[in-house]
Amino acid sequence: MLEQRILERLFRQNYSKMIHLASVLLGNDEEAEDVVQDIFLRMADSDIPPRNDNYLLTAVHNACLNRIRQMRLHDKVKGLMPTQEDENDLQPIDKRLERLDDILAYVDEQLKEPHCSIFHLRFDEDLTIGEIARRLGLNPNTAYKYLMQSIQQIRHHFEHH
Repeated sequence: MLEQRILERLFRQNYSKMIHLASVLLGNDEEAEDVVQDIFLRMADSDIPPRNDNYLLTAVHNACLNRIRQMRLHDKVKGLMPTQEDENDLQPIDKRLERLDDILAYVDEQLKEPHCSIFHLRFDEDLTIGEIARRLGLNPNTAYKYLMQSIQQIRHHFEHH
């Protein structure tokens, strides 16, 4: 663990620059704070202090790009889901729950591995593609490809049934 005094010094010297960069890249102050806090939490768990201030700004830049990718993935997945939100909003809750039960049953009965596990990790446990890839020992692009294939298969099935 990094010494508290070193962490405090890094925080005082770099926090405002880091927040500013994250806010500019993400366009959202709350997201920016989350990203910077995550970086400091990871640093606190580390034994090795960053070499220089540019390292911290690079970490912010990379973390923001990852967050943007996650948001885009979320939007893509949301767009591929088998039911339209507008239709869902007009359906009674019991019909919506029944539809979700049908989708989950299809996932468990029809999807092969690792598709099924990736789907559940993403939507049941709310893990990111990177987290799923690490947990399953896959390349993130491969995990993303499997998730997209699963969603397309589900969508295709429910459009035709």
